[in-house]
Amino acid sequence: MRSPHIKRTATRSLLAAAVLLACAGAQAAATIKITSRDPAGVGFNDPTPVAPVGGNPGTTLGEQRMNVYKYVAGIWEQNLDSSVTITVNAGWEALTCDASSAVLGSAGAWNIWYNTPGAKRNTWYPQALANKLAGVNLSEGYQDETGYGDVDIKTQFNVNLGKSNCLAGSPFYLGLDGNAGNQVNFVETLLHELGHGLGFSVISVNTATGNRINAAGTAYTADGLPSIWEGFMYDNTLKKTWLEMTSAQRKASAVNPLQLAWTGPNAVAGAAMLARIPVIKTTSPGANGNLNIDFNTSTFGPLPPASGTLGTLAVVATQAGELGSGCSAFNTANTMAVKNKVALMSRGGCNFAQKVKNAQDAGAVGAVLANNTTGALIPGGTDGSITIPAVGITQADGENLKAAVASAATLGSRSKPGTVTVALGVDPTRIAGADAMGRPLLYTPAVLASGSSVSHWDVTASPNLLMEPNINPDLGIILTAPKDLTVPLLKDIGW
Repeated sequence: MRSPHIKRTATRSLLAAAVLLACAGAQAAATIKITSRDPAGVGFNDPTPVAPVGGNPGTTLGEQRMNVYKYVAGIWEQNLDSSVTITVNAGWEALTCDASSAVLGSAGAWNIWYNTPGAKRNTWYPQALANKLAGVNLSEGYQDETGYGDVDIKTQFNVNLGKSNCLAGSPFYLGLDGNAGNQVNFVETLLHELGHGLGFSVISVNTATGNRINAAGTAYTADGLPSIWEGFMYDNTLKKTWLEMTSAQRKASAVNPLQLAWTGPNAVAGAAMLARIPVIKTTSPGANGNLNIDFNTSTFGPLPPASGTLGTLAVVATQAGELGSGCSAFNTANTMAVKNKVALMSRGGCNFAQKVKNAQDAGAVGAVLANNTTGALIPGGTDGSITIPAVGITQADGENLKAAVASAATLGSRSKPGTVTVALGVDPTRIAGADAMGRPLLYTPAVLASGSSVSHWDVTASPNLLMEPNINPDLGIILTAPKDLTVPLLKDIGW
């Protein structure tokens, strides 16, 4: 996602807008208009021949890309209610990437407004929502030096994705059936990004400082105006909403893990869909080895079973010449250690999928990946050949597991050392992705993730939600509870 570019007040035609609002009739859906800014032969205009895929009948790369946009726009149209056409300016560009990582794309509200008809006073709104509440297009006929003066949402996606120098082998999957395999599901990615553009974002706050965009729209200041989000953001540590906080308190709240709850009634009601928190339960002959540990599932491979024994835990040793454990094919010692067991590896040296694939090739039945810094870990990446489940845990929990394995080994016999057994279950006292009152949590990792912190659901949510900071393989196209909480939040802010 991105920060809005133009910040404007409703300084013109407010009387006319109010009259039009009074005359506008209710509408059960919305209309989304997509405009391409791609030059000839690029992006939506790419003439490269392709075979139809996954329900997408396009026969050129450009046509298939536009078909996904239209498909996703149709999903959003059925979930929104606005009498004003929502405009999306779209383009395919060369974004930052290398052979093993890439910026997929971004989207956001291009214009934001305050003091428009139907809106809360002195509060910033994204343009598409401000237009809905006003009943008119507030930027009708406006243009500026950017060329996007009248645009609600601006999107950009990586035109080089999947090439040898840009997340090699993992292009956007342009099918409409969800069968992306080891490719990046563009339907889910675009659904997510348009969600930001429609208002799933704090929009007017610099989370690094806590300051807000001022009324002139020229800078982030301590006395800037709040966004419509802030009245629904409640910090359980400070016992305040963001509306009631100073800039310093908002800055602290943005990096206060698992403490920032959303209080909007629609999302809170929908949060009943969230499961109890899944945990790894370990059993060991040692007193230090019987643990309950929170985990996050990887974005690749199968989902772990909801319950039952996964296997015996084995610590993978870093081999000579490796930058991190599991980064190369396992030697004899590591292969013997992990065969038919659950491999425990630390983050670092190579990507998560590579570690898990090497463990799988050595005969492991599962993998636990421990962080190498503070905070939760979601093992990201893609690899369609991985068939064993993998989960991520904190650095501290990883060290505890390593200590438990070492301790257990001393409590058995020489012929049969003691072991730590890993099972999966839930903690019945806690909700995955919600606070003690059942209010869904926003993403506030201990280290600020610029553009991601606060403006997403927390990664602890189960099942996974569309508006988490990662695109997970178990998402769908239903955006309402009991499948998802995207639309309930948007309804809380006025949709």
